[in-house]
Amino acid sequence: MTPLDRPEYIKIKITDIPQEFIDEYNLMQHIHNDWVYFEIRRGIYGLPQSGILAQKLLAERLAKRGYYQCECTPGLWRHKWRPIMFTLIVDDFGVEYVGKEHADHLRDTIKEFYDLTENWDGDLYAGINLDWNYTKRTCRLSMEDYIDTVLTKYNHQRPKKPILSPYKAAPIVYGAKVQYSEDVDNSPPLDEPGVRRVQGIVGALLYYARAVDNKLLHALSEIGTQQAAATEATTARVNHLLDYCSTYPNDGILYRASSMILAAHSDAAYLNVSKARSRAGAHIMLSEDIPVPAFNGPILTLAQIIKFVASSAAEAELAGLYICAKEMVPLRNSLVEMGWPQPKSPIQTDNTTALGVANKTIITKKMKSMDMRLWWLRCRESQGQFRYYWAPGPTNHADYPTKAHPDIYHESMRPTHAG
Repeated sequence: MTPLDRPEYIKIKITDIPQEFIDEYNLMQHIHNDWVYFEIRRGIYGLPQSGILAQKLLAERLAKRGYYQCECTPGLWRHKWRPIMFTLIVDDFGVEYVGKEHADHLRDTIKEFYDLTENWDGDLYAGINLDWNYTKRTCRLSMEDYIDTVLTKYNHQRPKKPILSPYKAAPIVYGAKVQYSEDVDNSPPLDEPGVRRVQGIVGALLYYARAVDNKLLHALSEIGTQQAAATEATTARVNHLLDYCSTYPNDGILYRASSMILAAHSDAAYLNVSKARSRAGAHIMLSEDIPVPAFNGPILTLAQIIKFVASSAAEAELAGLYICAKEMVPLRNSLVEMGWPQPKSPIQTDNTTALGVANKTIITKKMKSMDMRLWWLRCRESQGQFRYYWAPGPTNHADYPTKAHPDIYHESMRPTHAG
C-alpha cells in the first residue's frame, strides 16, 4: 500500500463492523458514542488520492532506473537509452522491447518493489485478448466471453433467429419525393429499475465497442440520447442490440503490420439525429505514406453527434472533418513519442465542397458557424499536420458509424469490420 502524504480520518458505526473484526482488533475499547474512529496512513480502495499517490511513487522508483513517462502521452513510458517502452493501464504493463535483457531489466526493477505475474506470450492485456499471427503479420483483438457475461448478467435470452444489424434501419421508401423525420416516441416511460437497466447495458457495451467492436457505436450513440428518459421503445432497441451481440459474440478488430503513418476517413450524416442534428463519423487507422492509404483496423472510431444544427450537408461534413482532425492531434503526438515521425496525416472525405473549403479551392461566405472550423483545418494543414483528399463515398469507411444501415450492408462489411 502506498504511504499517504498526510493521514486521513474516518469513522464507522460499530454496528456496521463484523463481529470477527471487532474481536480480532479489540475495537470495543475504542468506541466513542457508538462510533469507531480510524486513522488512515496508506492508500485504500475508495480513497480519491490513492491512484495519484501510487502513480507518483511508481514514477520515483522507475526514474532511479532510467525510466520516464512521456510528456504528451500519460501512461506511455520509455527508458533514457534502452530500446524499450511500455504502457501502463491501472496495474497492467504492455511492453515492447528489442533484446530480452532490456525486458528483464524492467521486470527486475518492478519486482524490487511489487509482486507481479508474467505473460511472455502477450496474448492478454487490460482484459483484451490479442491473437498474434507472425506469418501473416496481423494481430486480432477480441474479448472472449465478455458478451456471454453481459447476456447472463442482464438475463437476456438468445434470439431464435440471427439478428444481422445492431440497430433497425428506417425502411426504404422507393419513389418518395419528400423525406420525413421520425415520429416522436410516445411509448410509456420506464420505471427507475428499467432506466438503470438500460444505462447499465449501454455502459457495458460502450466499453466493449470502443475496445474491439466499433460496429456497435452508432446504435449506442442513438440509445445513449434516450437513456435518461428511457421508454419501452428504448428497451426494444436495447434488446435488439443484445440480440445482435448474441448473434456475433466474438467479433473483434484485425490489425495488419503497417508503416505506422496516421491516416483517417471522415464522414457526416446530415439531419439523421433527433432535433435536426447530424452525426460525425471517423475511421482513424495506421497505414502507409501513400496518396490513398490502404485500409487497416481502426485505432479509434468516432460516432459523435454534432451539437449544433448544420445548415447544409457541406457544413456537417466540414464539422466532421474538424472533429476527426482534432482527435488525431494527440494521436500524432503519441506516435512521435513512440519513435514514429509523422508526415502530413491524410484525411479522406467524400464531400467535394468540404474538401474545397479546407483546401482553399472554394471561397466561402463568412458564416461564423463554419469559420472557426475552416480556419482551424487550414491552419493545421499549413503547419504540416494534415492533408485532405477526396475519394468516392463507397470507399469511405467512416460512413459505417454515422447511420443505421440495413442488414445486407452490415453483412457486406463483416470481412473488414468484424476482424
